[in-house]
Amino acid sequence: MSTDQTAVRPFRIDIPQTQIDDLHARLDHTRWPHQLPDVGWTRGVPTDHVRELADYWRHSFDWRRQEELLNARPQFVTEIDGLRVHFEHIRSPEPDALPLVLVHGWPGSPVEFAGVIDALTDPRAHGGDPADAFHVVVPTLPGFGFSGPTEVTGQAATERAAALIAALMDRLGYERYGTQGGDAGSFVGPQLGRLHPGRVVGVHVNGLLTIPSWDVDTSGYSEADRAKVAQLSEWGSDTGGYAAIQSTRPQALAYGLTDSPVGLLGWLADIFHLFTDPAVDAVHEAVDQDAFLTNVSIYWFTGTIGSSMRLYTEGEQWGATPASSGVPTACANFPGDVTVRALADEQNNVVRWTDFDRGGHFAAMEAPDLLVADVREFFADLRR
Repeated sequence: MSTDQTAVRPFRIDIPQTQIDDLHARLDHTRWPHQLPDVGWTRGVPTDHVRELADYWRHSFDWRRQEELLNARPQFVTEIDGLRVHFEHIRSPEPDALPLVLVHGWPGSPVEFAGVIDALTDPRAHGGDPADAFHVVVPTLPGFGFSGPTEVTGQAATERAAALIAALMDRLGYERYGTQGGDAGSFVGPQLGRLHPGRVVGVHVNGLLTIPSWDVDTSGYSEADRAKVAQLSEWGSDTGGYAAIQSTRPQALAYGLTDSPVGLLGWLADIFHLFTDPAVDAVHEAVDQDAFLTNVSIYWFTGTIGSSMRLYTEGEQWGATPASSGVPTACANFPGDVTVRALADEQNNVVRWTDFDRGGHFAAMEAPDLLVADVREFFADLRR
C-alpha cells in the first residue's frame, strides 16, 4: 500500500464515553435564544428547527453506531511536513482501478463521501462496469476533524492542502490519479492539477467557486453567466455573511462554537440550509440526518471548528484568477450553484459541463447517484 510503511499508521476512532456524556449534559442544559415571530430563515436558522435537531442529537442519534460505520472503512494517519494528516484509503477489488482523491469542503469531512465510496470502489457490486473502478483516498483537510488543529499560520490554506495531498499520494505510491471535490475541494483539485499536471489525469469538481473581480467585463458573457455574476455581487450582503466573519474574525466566533454544541449545531445547520437544494425546506430533508449529525459530532469531539475556519483567512484563492493547469476538468453543476462558465473556462481546461436538476452544494450527500455516474463517465476516457 505504501512506499514508506513506517510513515503511515492505522487509525481507529474511539471517542471516550466521558466526552459523549459531556455532550449530552450540555445539550440538556442549553440556553435557548429568543426569536421574533414570522421571520423564518431570513435572520438565520429558526429556533424550532435547531430544537428538533438537538433533541434528535441528544435522544435518538447513536454516536457509537456511527463510529462503527466510520471505522468499517480503513483509516490512517501520517505526518507530512510537521502536519498530521488523517485519511481513509479504500482499495478497489479491481486490480486496474484508477486512484481517485476525494476532497471535502467546509463545513465538511470524509463523512460527505460515505454514500459514494462503495459504488466508486466496487462498481461490479453496484450495477456498474468494473472498468470504472477507483482506489479511493479521502483525506481530512488540515485543521479539520481527525487531522487536528493547525498550529502555524498558513497551514490551513487550500494551496497548502493541495501540496499535502500530493505528498500523501506520493507516500501511497500512486503515480497517476484523479481528483473530485466541491467547495474547498473545488480549489484543492484544480491546484493539484497545477502542481502535477503530468500526474493528475483529470479534475472533477462540483460547486466550482468562480469569484469575479469587481470590475469584470461581462459584455461577452452569456445571459446565464451575467445573471450569475449579478447574483455573486449580492452574495456578500446576504448569503456570504458567514464567510465575512470567518475570513476576518474567526477566533471570536470559535469560542461559542467550541463551547456550545447547540451553537455549533445552529451554525452548521444554517450553512447546510443555505447551500443544499433550494427546493428543500429542511436540512434533514436534503441530507441524511444521521450523516449530518455525524459530521457535526466530529467537529465537536475534535474541537476543530475554529481551526477549520482558518482556511477562510489564510487562502490565496479568494479573489484570485488562477491559471489553467491544462488538466482535463469536469464541472458538475447542481441547483443553487453559481459557477460562471466563462470564468470556469478561463481558469480550467473544462472538457465536460453537466447541469443537474436535483441535488445541491453537498452533492455527494444530496445526489450520490448523479455524482457517481458523472465521475465514472468523465474518467472513462482518461484512464489510459
